[in-house]
Amino acid sequence: MCLAVPMRVISIEGNDIVAEIDGVKREASLMIIDEDIQLGDFVVVHAGFVISKLDEKEAQITLQLMRDMLPDGVQA
Repeated sequence: MCLAVPMRVISIEGNDIVAEIDGVKREASLMIIDEDIQLGDFVVVHAGFVISKLDEKEAQITLQLMRDMLPDGVQA
């Protein structure tokens, strides 16, 4: 199963980012999003692409729900 996961942007290089959550880092492309993404922003990563930007409060709520539901925690 592939889940879309909220992650915090920790680096940006051109159209690519590295995002992190719970110690897991993933590379993702900004090619399909038309929003200004900055370091520290929370984004939703799915299948190697950033699909949306969200505020930190919404991200934290979603992450807590995922942690509560998934037996092994969030594994981006």
